[in-house]
Amino acid sequence: MRIERLGNLNVYFAAAEGPALSSEQDALDLIGETYGQEIDVIVVPAARFTPLFFQLSNQQAGHFFQKMQNYLARLVILGDISAYSASSKALRDFVSETNRIGHHLFAATESEMQVRLCGKA
Repeated sequence: MRIERLGNLNVYFAAAEGPALSSEQDALDLIGETYGQEIDVIVVPAARFTPLFFQLSNQQAGHFFQKMQNYLARLVILGDISAYSASSKALRDFVSETNRIGHHLFAATESEMQVRLCGKA
C-alpha cells in the first residue's frame, strides 16, 4: 500500500498481495483501508480480483462498482485484463463505457492511468 499525489489527487495504491476481491463487502473493506486519509482515488491491481469478478453475468463487478460509487470512492483497476475481455464483448463494452464516463477507470499501466486521471504521463 502506498499513497501518492497525482496532479491534484491523493491516490491510494492497494497492495498487490492480499485477499482476492469480488464482493460488496470486499469493496467496503477496501474503502475502510483509506478511512480518514482524504483519498480521491483507490487503485487496485487487476490481479487482486477473482476471475468471476470479470464475468459480468454474475453481477459482482456491478455491485462492487456501485458500492464504491455509494461511498463516493473513485476506483481504478490497474493491469492487463485482456485475457478476460478477449472472450467477453459485454466486458469490453463495460470497460469502454466505464472509461468513457471517467469516474472509475480500467488502465493497463500506471502511465495510462496517469493520463486518464491527470491528462499527462
